Amino acid sequence: MKIHLTSVFVDDQAKAEHFYTEILGFVKKHDVPVGEKDRWLTVVSPEEPEGTELLLEPAGHPAVKTFRDALVQEGIPLAQFAVDDVKAEYQRLHGLGVRFTQEPLEMGPVTTAVFDDTCGNLIQIATKPQ
Repeated sequence: MKIHLTSVFVDDQAKAEHFYTEILGFVKKHDVPVGEKDRWLTVVSPEEPEGTELLLEPAGHPAVKTFRDALVQEGIPLAQFAVDDVKAEYQRLHGLGVRFTQEPLEMGPVTTAVFDDTCGNLIQIATKPQ
């Protein structure tokens, strides 16, 4: 068994598509209309185009707002992405105007940072332990 797809709820799919592709550097994998305004919109890492897909899922369900608001209020990231160098990625993203809620923090063999994805979520980036 392996993870094929996971999702993050987003307030606006067009805004999320821009942020996740133009700012974070993911590549759009699927973009299929679903209903009148929603899309089955997934992105993947350019390093693993056949790897795990991230669904940029509309946050329309009433429970989503309560859940995400609670996570953000507590500073808890909804998802984590691996990067080779958190400090370098922090500098790159910060230079593009990304707002961080946690600057790079070393915790033993792992360094993490947390940013606002502009779509209602906090996302953590982390180095892989060596």
